Amino acid sequence: MKITFKLSLSLALVASSLACAGETPHWTYSGDEGPDNWGKLTPEYSQCGSGKNQSPIDLSGMIDARLPAIKFAYITAATEIFNNGHTVQANFAPGNSISVSGHEFLLKQVHFHAPSENRLNGKAFPMEAHLVHADKDGNLAVVAVMYTEGKNNLAIAKLWSQMPANADDKVALNAKFLAAELLPKNRDYFRFNGSLTTPPCSEGVMWLVMKHPVRIGKEQVEAFSHTMHHPNNRPVQPVNARPVLE
Repeated sequence: MKITFKLSLSLALVASSLACAGETPHWTYSGDEGPDNWGKLTPEYSQCGSGKNQSPIDLSGMIDARLPAIKFAYITAATEIFNNGHTVQANFAPGNSISVSGHEFLLKQVHFHAPSENRLNGKAFPMEAHLVHADKDGNLAVVAVMYTEGKNNLAIAKLWSQMPANADDKVALNAKFLAAELLPKNRDYFRFNGSLTTPPCSEGVMWLVMKHPVRIGKEQVEAFSHTMHHPNNRPVQPVNARPVLE
């Protein structure tokens, strides 16, 4: 089954810049500027309310599509960690990529949501990581990793040791941190066509959700939630006619 994914990276970067700079139009995860009203805040956010291929979703009813393995080439380390008020994000030096069916996407950043945004067969997780990639034309692919409660996660510990406490704070990372440290050993995945999970909720994003969760300590989730001061997950959206492939 062929699915086409297209999205302008410039649009996503503009949205990220607006959020990072604290400029209008302002949005939040609750209240009058929360997810139920994102599509009404400004015409630029209209897809948040009218889109038919929105993310996150509850992944269920999967279709066996014999998906090819994702080829991960995560080589260069993260350079900085940033609190933009909506999430904590680690940015990477150029040189990291994934290949999906021979199509290359370059890694830009990873950020986190607690609790998880996507669900698997109705199950939510304490936290979810989104590794955001873009191809040469600006089309986006997001690798999502779920976290389940267990022993402390050494990779997360590296990031959290320098996690900025205040919105708009950015810190250069001292510890060498590679994106591959976030991935499960078994890299089987689900695939669906979706959107950004924050305004402007632009569609055409290829979602690659790892089937197997990674362990994280309860206190590590609590540390992230304390820094955010609120849950930062968008509620699941209608799947509509979209297939979820595995």
